[in-house]
Amino acid sequence: MSTMGTLPAALGPVTELVGRELEAAMLRERLRDPLVRLVTVTGRAGVGKSRLALEVVREIGGEFGRVEVRDAGAPDTPSALAGLAAPPALADLPARPAPVERQQECGRVLLLLDGCDHEARPGAAGALEALTGDPRVVVLATAVEPLGVYGELLLPLNPLAVPGPVRGPAGGAAAAADPHELQEVASVALFVRRARAADPAFALTPENAGAVAEICTLLDGLPLAVELAARRLRLLPPHLLPVRLRDRTTVLSGGPANAPERHRSLAALAEWSCRGLDAPARALLGRLSVYEPGFGLSAAGLSAEPAVDTLMDRGLLVVVGEERGELRLAVSEPVRSAARDALAEAGGEDAARDAHAERYRTLVGSAQAGLRGTAQDHLLRELAAEAANVTAALRRLRERGDAEAAAATVLGCRLPWLVQGRLREGLEWCDELGGEGGPALPDAVRARLADQSGVFALALGDPQEAVRRHRHALALGKGVGDRRQNALVSAHLGAALLEAGDPPGARAVLVTAHSALEAMGVTGGAAGAAASLAGVLRAEGDRRRAQELLDRAVEALRRSRDGRGLAGALRKEAALALDGDEPARADRALREALRLYGSVGERTGLPGLLEEFSLLLMRTAPAQRPRTVRLLAAADTLRAATGAAVPDEWRSAAERARTDLGARLDWTDFALAWAEGVRMTASEAVAEALSAPAPTRRPSAGPAPEDQSLTPRQVQVALLVSQGMTNRQIASRLDISEWTVVNHVRQVMRRLGCSSRVQVAGAVGRWA
Repeated sequence: MSTMGTLPAALGPVTELVGRELEAAMLRERLRDPLVRLVTVTGRAGVGKSRLALEVVREIGGEFGRVEVRDAGAPDTPSALAGLAAPPALADLPARPAPVERQQECGRVLLLLDGCDHEARPGAAGALEALTGDPRVVVLATAVEPLGVYGELLLPLNPLAVPGPVRGPAGGAAAAADPHELQEVASVALFVRRARAADPAFALTPENAGAVAEICTLLDGLPLAVELAARRLRLLPPHLLPVRLRDRTTVLSGGPANAPERHRSLAALAEWSCRGLDAPARALLGRLSVYEPGFGLSAAGLSAEPAVDTLMDRGLLVVVGEERGELRLAVSEPVRSAARDALAEAGGEDAARDAHAERYRTLVGSAQAGLRGTAQDHLLRELAAEAANVTAALRRLRERGDAEAAAATVLGCRLPWLVQGRLREGLEWCDELGGEGGPALPDAVRARLADQSGVFALALGDPQEAVRRHRHALALGKGVGDRRQNALVSAHLGAALLEAGDPPGARAVLVTAHSALEAMGVTGGAAGAAASLAGVLRAEGDRRRAQELLDRAVEALRRSRDGRGLAGALRKEAALALDGDEPARADRALREALRLYGSVGERTGLPGLLEEFSLLLMRTAPAQRPRTVRLLAAADTLRAATGAAVPDEWRSAAERARTDLGARLDWTDFALAWAEGVRMTASEAVAEALSAPAPTRRPSAGPAPEDQSLTPRQVQVALLVSQGMTNRQIASRLDISEWTVVNHVRQVMRRLGCSSRVQVAGAVGRWA
């Protein structure tokens, strides 16, 4: 019969583990291994190490002769461990470890030593080093960081998974959160169960799902924090709780009275987590507390900081991602909130925020030279990863009244914000700093802000507003005398006039702008103006001159390595190719544009490109209808996240495409493909498009299912016939009867005008 020691209060009563099934299984397997002597469950405070360890011990404790549960910090623990570490009667033990069914007979002991941290760490490590040499004893320890004992096996325990970013019609999480999907996320599942314990009437609904997702994300999925937040529903409704937590998570308290002091509030947990840190580590923690999660080592100036490893070992600084080989870091909650409070009390918060703002202002400024060249993709992705910190720096510059530095940073964010799809935010910053009632700025700066706001307005799908803003920028720039800037503004005005349906006005502006930019050697600006002018010539029916201009623009953009600008020019080249009934050339141009957009992480232009590619795919590969539906759905969802409106011509074309696809596909197949597309990320949508088969010849070169009106099932059957499958094999693959396959094959042969299965295979080959 197994015996259990007195359970420390830290371990608490029996509770259901939520989201820890994999870790529990791994821990059971390691403890049952006869060769294992010490397993240490590591992880930051509040992650649930003790609870996991205790529940696993409860499950498998009966397989051992004796079970001991000890609190490493208790006064009587050293003497108890010394007793366990007494020399065993080796003659009574087998030469090799006994199998599980004989472990009780051999007197095997399972020792759970909880909380081997801070003051208890040295003594626990010494005792465990002695115990691991005893084949009778299996030790399960819990600690914030490894104990460093020889033979120690580690089981790192991370916080629970949190909901990913949710895209909705307005770009907000609350508008699009699906309760059924969220319930599958471990941190949300834990919150819901604990919330029901506090309020039996609580349920996850479409109305509160977004708030619950934000709560779990703000708390980093830390189980103790999630449980404390769920208990607060007795006082606050779900939609108000995130507001309470956004600035400071340490407001959460109210843990059980029988829990250790550190588990009764997040403030106490943060204090305990930082206990024993030396002065350099505390100072670094304070400086980093003003950084938003996701900062890079180089961006934060941490590459040579020796205290970084100390903070990472303790779980105070955690890895939240990776971008091109560089780790993205965050100060974990609630330590970040507590460190920021301590920084404010010591009078150092303003200096830390100023240093943070200066670092990111410099980062944005130094990136400008490379954003139009070979480093464009790397810099755009780095600035996207640091977006939250750039915004925080802008807010600080505004707070301290440094309008010129804020304006320079906003102007430096033009291309990054366009790529990231942060169009509304960019427009608001331009208006706040450069609009009427804004801070006093030189006319040259206000002109650039007005021009940039016009670029954002056009990207949002409002060309008339873009025209107004660009004309205002030209008016401001007249007195400045900056010919280069005025020519660039004119090029932007011409592009907006073209989108607004005024080709003659666009031509008049663009011809002058293009000539001036070429004369001044502004390669990128001249290429952009040439691409827009090619669009004007195409609208006027002069395809030959449009192609000549576009070829020059593409060549210039290739030389300058401006990937995003090149992608835009290639989209215009594809449109020209389709005008000339050259789908293969259009396909090549659109695929290259997709690859370029994928390399820079494009969000603004990607939805339109996906729609263009989808319409071409419908024309060249009708058998790819489900893929086309997925791409159209992804384009819709990605555009909604940017807040951009759909141009009228594309809205009608996309609606016609959806109607046609809905009529030709079974309703269930259409709905399933659409749902899959809605869930795609931008990178997944690009990969989905690029995996489509390229047209090998003109569609009219041979019969295709579009022309002969094959049903989706008949297309499937024809494809399998082309692979050499028999009727029986096709029936098994599609889970239908063999007689049904025979009928489908007959219909396929009749509609394709084929007299044999070989001819069917040949016809399928001509579909690409």
